[in-house]
Amino acid sequence: MKNLLKTRNLFKLISLLTIMFIASQSNGQQIRSSSGYAPVNGLKVYYEVYGEGKPVVLLHGAFMTIAGNWGQLIPELSKTRKVIAIELQGHGHTPYSDRKLSHATLASDVEGVLDYLKIDSADVVGYSMGGSVAYKFAIQSPKRLRKLVIISSTYKSSGWLPEINNAFKSWKPEFFTNTPMKAAYDAVAPDKTKWTKFIDQMIAFAPEAFDFGDSNIEKISAPVLIISGDNDGLDKIELAKTYKLLGGAVSADLGARPKSQLAIVPAQGHVSLMMQTQTIFGYLDSFLK
Repeated sequence: MKNLLKTRNLFKLISLLTIMFIASQSNGQQIRSSSGYAPVNGLKVYYEVYGEGKPVVLLHGAFMTIAGNWGQLIPELSKTRKVIAIELQGHGHTPYSDRKLSHATLASDVEGVLDYLKIDSADVVGYSMGGSVAYKFAIQSPKRLRKLVIISSTYKSSGWLPEINNAFKSWKPEFFTNTPMKAAYDAVAPDKTKWTKFIDQMIAFAPEAFDFGDSNIEKISAPVLIISGDNDGLDKIELAKTYKLLGGAVSADLGARPKSQLAIVPAQGHVSLMMQTQTIFGYLDSFLK
């Protein structure tokens, strides 16, 4: 019975991701300035650039593409900012690689794209897996970071509720068959025959324990905005500890207001949170200004 419930919950998650893909790709109003591949660390990392202004980098979640994760948000952000959206190793247009996945190498790839585009520093926004990569980028490349936005993510695997970590261990390749994620991959991947290897690689990566260290998070000097759904799978006790490490959880009435911010969006899960375009954009716009 427990295994059956786990399977049903996983299919529910895939169904929600399906809805997210469809909703995100329904808006084609954004005008792309440029796109291409940056030769980084032996890979060709795909990127898209929209708009003009101060640069902001977008890092998508696991199994996602730029359009699938950011399709609704890019038109809003690109009105006033130069938006640089990146597809991480094996995702979307970026080719599959046998290179072992790690947050450190993915964060290094992000810095490599900035080097290629000749961008000294940028604001960085990461969702889910992209948020973990963004945390790692902040630790590895502090001089390249202006402000950091973390959406429904954590810098350590224990930041997720136990049932989420258990779910990662239950993922199977067949859960992703005949989904819009597979269709999106087939539409843009340089070699769509790599789908099975890509899924196997991601399924192996997802349950790996990681912890970037409280002391490293505490050293992040850039302002950080954390956005979380109230029921998005993150352990809220750990999230509060994270915010405190970043200088928050004080009484601003009795002292200085913290440079970092925490937003808990009510009635939202991990996937539905990212579909609240106007809410997310409102927080981003206010914080990044």
